[in-house]
Amino acid sequence: MDAQRLETLQQHPDFIRLASRRARLGWTLTVVMLAIYFGFILLLAFVPAALGTPLGGGVMTLGIPVGVGIIVAAVVLTAVYVRQANTELDPINERLRKECEA
Repeated sequence: MDAQRLETLQQHPDFIRLASRRARLGWTLTVVMLAIYFGFILLLAFVPAALGTPLGGGVMTLGIPVGVGIIVAAVVLTAVYVRQANTELDPINERLRKECEA
């Protein structure tokens, strides 16, 4: 892509909206995951007995389902990103690509 077409693309309102939405989505999901992860680490650091609480009469403690929950949260947040990208961001990207090829 030559410099003129690149400049035109970067000034396009849809491109600006696409870049803004993608950045906002990425940062939002990053902050959510960091809050979950660091919340777990802080809980582990300051109240370790809470995660060591046995569940039921078995050997499993509260820390195991909480840890699994963190892994599940990461998968869910990834799915949220993929869904948003496929339904909202990719159509804008495709429209921009077609306009800039013409």
